[in-house]
Amino acid sequence: MSDSIQNLTDDQRVEQLAAHYKAILELLGEDPTREGLVKTPVRAAKAMLALTSGYRKSPQEIIKSALFKEEYGSRGQIVVVKDIEFYSFCEHHILPFFGKAHIGYVPDGCVTGLSKLARLVDAFARRLQLQERLTSEICESLQSALHAQGVIVVIESRHLCMQMRGVEKQGAVTTTSSYTGVFEDLSRREEFFALIGRR
Repeated sequence: MSDSIQNLTDDQRVEQLAAHYKAILELLGEDPTREGLVKTPVRAAKAMLALTSGYRKSPQEIIKSALFKEEYGSRGQIVVVKDIEFYSFCEHHILPFFGKAHIGYVPDGCVTGLSKLARLVDAFARRLQLQERLTSEICESLQSALHAQGVIVVIESRHLCMQMRGVEKQGAVTTTSSYTGVFEDLSRREEFFALIGRR
């Protein structure tokens, strides 16, 4: 990202995005001056700015803002937060994909606040994404921040680029996983899957 774009205020971003949305409406054959669409470019710009707020957040800072020394994990115990709801945009079609993330880690002397795991998911999800990359970014970022004995992330989601266009398959669910450390061991992964209710 160029410095000139990076230094824009949110109001400036909204103004520029709105101009592009107005042009898109015109290219689609709509009249952006008609009553129902007059405010649409600004509304769409504000929505897009909020839905891509992850670009303006530091995943490492999120985790490190709530680190606590704790011996939990000294016998290999797992911390699990499951069913973390998220919404993202597929970078190929800029259509939503959404679902749930499940995170587990075995601490090595410190833990992070539970809400930080949900915030970490949002920091990566609220960008143009691929589900595969989203999964690995969450896993690698948590591993790097916590220096855990191991981290595992599983994401299950539905993609509107498959449901609204193309093959139009409504029931398809995509599942991805990424793991480090102790979760290289199949028995530890199976323990995690049992804890989140998946076999």
